[in-house]
Amino acid sequence: MNLLMVIFGLVAILGAVGTVQAIKEKNLLGVVFNVATFAIFAWFTVMTIIDQGYPPSLH
Repeated sequence: MNLLMVIFGLVAILGAVGTVQAIKEKNLLGVVFNVATFAIFAWFTVMTIIDQGYPPSLH
């Protein structure tokens, strides 16, 4: 689960970067999808870290 948190964290970071780029380009649909991606993946990453701790417990 540790690697999965890293991957989802990276996707959330890329969603945030994409949001900034879409705002600069004034692309409304890009902003909507990037914000949704950031919100979902960041929420999952944070909740996984809260639930399992960091580093995650094995049992």
